[in-house]
Amino acid sequence: MSEHKTAEQLADDLRKDIGDKQEAIKKTADEALTEAKKTGTLAAETKASTDKALTELNTLKEQLSQIEQKMARRPGQDENEVKSFGAQVTESDRYKTYLSDGARGSFRIELKVSEAQVKAITAAQSGTAWSMRDTEVTSLPRRGLTIRDLLTIVPTTSGSIDYARQTTRTNNAAVVAEGATKPTSVYVWEQVNAPVRVIAHLAKLTRQALDDSVQLQGEVENEMRFGLALAEEGELLTGDGTGQHLTGLIPGATAYSAPITIADATMIDMLRLALLQAELALYPSDGIVLNPADWAGIELTKDGNGQYIWANPLNLAGPRLWAKPVVSTTAMTIDKFLVGGFKLQTLYDRMAPEVVIASENSDDFEKNLYTMRCEERVALALKKPGALIYGDFGNV
Repeated sequence: MSEHKTAEQLADDLRKDIGDKQEAIKKTADEALTEAKKTGTLAAETKASTDKALTELNTLKEQLSQIEQKMARRPGQDENEVKSFGAQVTESDRYKTYLSDGARGSFRIELKVSEAQVKAITAAQSGTAWSMRDTEVTSLPRRGLTIRDLLTIVPTTSGSIDYARQTTRTNNAAVVAEGATKPTSVYVWEQVNAPVRVIAHLAKLTRQALDDSVQLQGEVENEMRFGLALAEEGELLTGDGTGQHLTGLIPGATAYSAPITIADATMIDMLRLALLQAELALYPSDGIVLNPADWAGIELTKDGNGQYIWANPLNLAGPRLWAKPVVSTTAMTIDKFLVGGFKLQTLYDRMAPEVVIASENSDDFEKNLYTMRCEERVALALKKPGALIYGDFGNV
């Protein structure tokens, strides 16, 4: 595998190649002039050789110009550029070297999800050129992913996270007479472990797909990364904690129990009572999670005169209820709800989503296939599960 060079090194190499090529062209031109003087004409082979040399020289100059333009950009300009996951793969030096080496073995790329980027300083960054073909990759519908956005995200380098969680607070502080025994308060903490779990999946690629930058971008961005996030959201919400599963928000939440009685309570009333339940437990609430069908039912609620009491169809505001943002996702079972303090729970990112492509797997060599693996490692710590209230509207 060839060594990775800086833009300055690439530019110096190209300048040397251009100088060598110009000397060769000069020598060829002198030979052609001598040949023309002797024979009175120029052989077709000599003319073809000269044309080829000139074409190669122009290509080298164009490549040098592209690299010099890149070097001339303002310092830090590239660092602020955020590329798609697919572009990070197909525009990386490792991917291009992998293809130039005959796509043998495997290569590894860690996808960047923030400011850090994968860069490729070569003269072939324009992607695959197409002729009479639509390069857009059309994918199936994708569900919006939102649960992760509700949580506090913290990076970690550990395989598991231990933290202390208070389980008992008995406050017996009181006024005391002179000389009397002071009351004793009771505080108890437990040691809790949040293990890092792996979420991953594989996909098969044909050699043609691997050579097709546009299609590979579609695979990485629209399928592999999305599929990984979809599985993650299911674990964050409903993981039962058994085996290699995370302990999700719903299994760790407190069951809904109306703290006060409201006659003929509606869905809107029940959500307010659930927020009150968390508030009485001394936890601030910062979100509501509903199935889209339940949220639509709330928006369509009408008063006795047939007027919408919650929404104006001509000017819908953002999804909010009782001053809290509403997350509408099909990951939540219909007729169920989850409210409370999501920011009080922590999601630890041990490894960002990573893509690895290999040609040595099973019978891939025989079938001219490649295996692509996408995986991440995360841990979920329910530091204050009492802040989450999970309930049933009772409509289904």
